[in-house]
Amino acid sequence: MVVRRKVVVRGEVQGVGFRWACAREAQALGVHGWVRNRPDGALEAVVEGDPEAVERLVAWVRRGPSHAHVTAAEVTAEDPEGLPDFRIAD
Repeated sequence: MVVRRKVVVRGEVQGVGFRWACAREAQALGVHGWVRNRPDGALEAVVEGDPEAVERLVAWVRRGPSHAHVTAAEVTAEDPEGLPDFRIAD
């Protein structure tokens, strides 16, 4: 079974290495998707994979790396697309 979650994270989440740390976590957990900075200052991630691994990454995103300060995280369930890997998007 594969699930997909979209997470929009707000707070001090840009310029702190969040995207690179998220990509490392995703690769370690074996999930696929992407992460990007949004023009509004938020960070957006889409994660697909095993339900337990996806939930572990979502929990990590709610905290972020050590220099981030997450104030809110909106999680939405979506239909999986079968993404082939995890990448940092533009």
